[in-house]
Amino acid sequence: MSFQCWSCGAPLTGMILPVSRREECSSCRAEIHCCRMCVHYDVTARRCREDRAEDVASRETANFCDWFKPSENAFAKPADKDPSAELRALFGEDDADPDTDAAKRPKNPLDDLFR
Repeated sequence: MSFQCWSCGAPLTGMILPVSRREECSSCRAEIHCCRMCVHYDVTARRCREDRAEDVASRETANFCDWFKPSENAFAKPADKDPSAELRALFGEDDADPDTDAAKRPKNPLDDLFR
C-alpha cells in the first residue's frame, strides 16, 4: 500500500501499520492519525461515515479513534480552477473583470446617491 499525507501529498514511506497516534508527516509535520487521513472520512458529512465512531473536535488533528484506517486517497490536489469563476458562471455573470468593463454594464441609479 502506498499512502500520501492528507495535507501536502508527500509519500508516507516507512509508515508502520497500525498507525500510531503520534505519527507525523516527515515533510509538513501534519498528524497522520486523524479523520482527514481515514477511509471513513467524508468531506460532505458533518461526522464520520463509521456510525460507531465518536465525534471529534478537529478532523485535522490526531485523535484516539478506534475505527481509524488510513486511506490511500486522503490527499486531494488543490483545484486549478478559480472558485470565483465558478460562482460567476453559477449566477450567470460573464468572466469580464468588473473594473475594466464598467462602461458596458448598465448604470445603477443608486450609484449616484452614495458618491
